[in-house]
Amino acid sequence: MPHYDYVCDACDFRFELFQSIMAAVKRKCPECGEQKLRRLIGPGAAIMFKGSGFYKTDYRSDSYKKGAAAAKKAKGEGKGKSKDKEKEKSKSK
Repeated sequence: MPHYDYVCDACDFRFELFQSIMAAVKRKCPECGEQKLRRLIGPGAAIMFKGSGFYKTDYRSDSYKKGAAAAKKAKGEGKGKSKDKEKEKSKSK
């Protein structure tokens, strides 16, 4: 859920409010009760992911995961072959 920064033009009270994107903009200041509240424009109107468990790889598709595993396996096999070739070269010398 996004959070928004608000400021009251009457008493200069500032606070953050977590509310739905579809919710109406608040107008009444919770501190002084005046109808002078306005929502600030800026990075405050964004979804914030805090805490553990939010990683870019958490929600990858199954096809991506399978492709990544195949690429990793192919890369691992390629390394083994080159090491075998190096061993053969050193033995022949």
